Amino acid sequence: MAKNRKNHATAVRLVTALKTLLLCLLIGGSAAGYVLQKNTIYELGRQIREKEAVLERLKWENRIRANQLADLQSPAKLADRVREKKLGLTMTQPWQVIWLNENGIQAAGTNGSPDAQLLVSGK
Repeated sequence: MAKNRKNHATAVRLVTALKTLLLCLLIGGSAAGYVLQKNTIYELGRQIREKEAVLERLKWENRIRANQLADLQSPAKLADRVREKKLGLTMTQPWQVIWLNENGIQAAGTNGSPDAQLLVSGK
């Protein structure tokens, strides 16, 4: 009987060693997974901060360009550029403007001239 006990004790020790090994692998794997997830979260946070910084810079540049565009489209600036380039353009005179009624039948202030009627009717 002593022989059986000896074999039985070896099996118990082997099973205990396997349980311990599996438990260590489980804890070690969980720890490695935790560290991997923390590194991934850190990397994603860094990327988000970089993208937000780029977004803020682009918004700032967009505001600057919008102000430049508004400045270039201002009537005073356009008049200065026309004078600078000597294009010979002038502001529209009141007698050159044809005002249309909402229904589009008559032109206001045209004194019934045939040319103005032609412009209004589109013929």
